[in-house]
Amino acid sequence: MSQSAKTSPRAATASDSPESAAGTKAAAQRLKMRRELATAAMELFATKGYEATTVDEIAAAAGVARRTFFRHFRSKEEAIFPDHDDTLTRAEAVLDVAPAHEHPLDTVCRGIKEVMKMYAASPAVSVERYRLTREVPALREREIASVARYERLFTRYLLAHFDETDHHDGNDDPLLAEVAASAVVTAHNHVLRRWLRSGGQGDVEAQLDHAFAIVRKTFGTGIGAGRSLASVPASAQAAPAAAVRAHDEVLVAVARTDAPLDEVMRTIEEALRNHG
Repeated sequence: MSQSAKTSPRAATASDSPESAAGTKAAAQRLKMRRELATAAMELFATKGYEATTVDEIAAAAGVARRTFFRHFRSKEEAIFPDHDDTLTRAEAVLDVAPAHEHPLDTVCRGIKEVMKMYAASPAVSVERYRLTREVPALREREIASVARYERLFTRYLLAHFDETDHHDGNDDPLLAEVAASAVVTAHNHVLRRWLRSGGQGDVEAQLDHAFAIVRKTFGTGIGAGRSLASVPASAQAAPAAAVRAHDEVLVAVARTDAPLDEVMRTIEEALRNHG
C-alpha cells in the first residue's frame, strides 16, 4: 500500500490530538465519578438522614476511597450537586459565542436554559434532590450559593454591554441590566420549583419560554434606551435587526434575515404602541 493511501485526506486539527482526546475522556470520567458519589450520598441521606451520614460511608457506598471523594468534593453537602460546575461552564460558553445582533437579555435566557437542561436530564434525581434541599438547611444553603454564581455570571454579562458608571439622567441601563439578570434567574427558579413540585411532569421548556417572554417584555425594551447613537457601533447603527416605518395607517417592517424572531416582534409591538 502506498504512503498516500495510508494518509487521511482530512487535515489533522488540534481537536484530533491524543492530548485533546485524553482530556475529553478524563473530563467524562470525572463527571461520571461525581455523579456516582452524588447518587450514593442521596441514597444515604434518604435512608440514614443527612446528619447521620458520613463521608466515609458515601465513599464506601460508591466503591471508592475517602481520598477519592475529596478529590471531587470538599464536603458531603457539596456532593449532592455534582453538575453545577460543568453547567456553569456551558452557560458561560453560550454567552461567549453569542451572535453580535442578539439582544443580550435573549442571550442570558439561552444561557440559563443550560441549567434547566441539567435538571430535566434526570427528573427523578432532580425531584429527590429538591426534597432533600427542602428538609436539610445545609443543602438549601448550598443550593442558594449555586444560584448566586449563575446570577453573578449573567449580571456581569449584561453590565459588560453597558457603561456601569454612566448614570446620567435618562440612562437606566446599569440598573436595568442588574435587575434583569436577577429577573431571569428568578423566572428560571420559579418555573424549576413548580416543575419539581409536580414530580418533574409537564413541558418545562415551554413553561420557561413563557416566563422568559414576560421578563423580556418587562425589561428587554428598556435596556439600551438611554444610550446615544455615539455609543453604538457604526455597524449596528447601519444594520438594525429590525426597523419599522409608519405611512399613515400602515406600518412597514424591515428585518435582517438572520434577526431573531422575538426581537423583530418586539420592534413591531413597540411601533404599534407608539403609533396607536
